This record gives sequence, C-alpha cells and structure tokens, in this order.
Amino acid sequence: MDRFARWFVIMKHCLPALASVIGIAMLWSEQATALKFVHSHLMLLGWVSMMIYGVGYHILPRFMGRPLFSQKMGDVQFWLANGGLVVMLLGYTLNVYQPNTGLVGMTVAAGVAELVSVFLFFYNMLKTMLPASAS
Repeated sequence: MDRFARWFVIMKHCLPALASVIGIAMLWSEQATALKFVHSHLMLLGWVSMMIYGVGYHILPRFMGRPLFSQKMGDVQFWLANGGLVVMLLGYTLNVYQPNTGLVGMTVAAGVAELVSVFLFFYNMLKTMLPASAS
C-alpha cells in the first residue's frame, strides 16, 4: 500500500474519534451544539472521504493494472485534504466563540484547499484509469 493511501486510512480512524467526542459534548452542553458543522465535517470529510481516498488510491490502480498516475499528486492531496480540514474546522470553531472576519477568511481558504484536494484526487484517478491518448 502506498504510504499516503495508508495515511488516509489512518486518518480515517483518528478524525471520527474526535467527531465522536464533539458529538458527546453536544449532548452534554447546549453551547456545544454550535459545533454541529465541525462534527458533521469531521465525519464526512474525516471519515468518509479519507476512507474513499485511501481505498481508491490502493485499489483503483490495481484494478486497472497500471501504476498510479502521480505519487507526488497523492502526497500533495493528502496534505491539502487533512490540513484544509483541520484549519477549516479550527477557524470555524474559533469564529463561533470569538467572531472575527479574519477567521471567516481562514475558514473559506481552508475550504478551498479541501476543494482543490478533491479535484487532485479526481484528476489523479482519471489519469490512472483512462487509457493514454495516442500521440
């Protein structure tokens, strides 16, 4: 298994654990219910997406009988996906409790990093699975 595919699967275990702690906090304290966005994004981007990325990077090239188009792109995508998620949720959380337009900008920029990571995965998988064009 490629190292970043393994990293995605490892993160897939860590991030939902944090989401579960936030979920319990939301049950415990009404103030913590403001973190529904954080909880849901940790579950969707931290659990579901990380698992899709990890399994996709591991299995799809093998199904196609080809090497992954770009290992480097997979590395970049890993750091963008995880860094973007952490910064996005940290910025959002801080902004909930201490509203600040700078934090909104940071949250949006991190969300854009998440979007770029999705496109990198999509492009890397397409280039891996589609036949090379005849030149």
